[in-house]
Amino acid sequence: MKVQFILGALFVLLLSGCTVNNNHPVPNIPFDVTIDMTLPTYDDLQGVGGYAYVNTGSKGVIVYRRGIDDFVAFDRHSPADINGTCSQPLTPDANNFLLLNDTCNNAQFSLYDGSPVSGSEFGLRQYATGWGGGNTLRIYN
Repeated sequence: MKVQFILGALFVLLLSGCTVNNNHPVPNIPFDVTIDMTLPTYDDLQGVGGYAYVNTGSKGVIVYRRGIDDFVAFDRHSPADINGTCSQPLTPDANNFLLLNDTCNNAQFSLYDGSPVSGSEFGLRQYATGWGGGNTLRIYN
């Protein structure tokens, strides 16, 4: 009886966890792209701390290299722009590139982990990345 209760509770938690992202204001647009980091467009991704834009997702994607083999990718569509009316995607702050600015809604987000800094209850929509140590980086959802 105790095992059934634990399994039931676990099942309910798993189901409720799946719906959290469905309430996210940024549309979930399926994609799977691989970029060649040796191209000049992605040259900044060669070093830790570099970032580059990729033309996919809702309003584009920004990829940031957090470590030697650690990349993160976030949609540039601001979660503070609930109706999707802002034509300007998120851009790095001129004084601190680790902050992304939503100039339409006065919100800020962390490029390091996608968390909201101000002006939004939602963090950035994050995409999966895959890098095998070569010259290509896969970004997908």
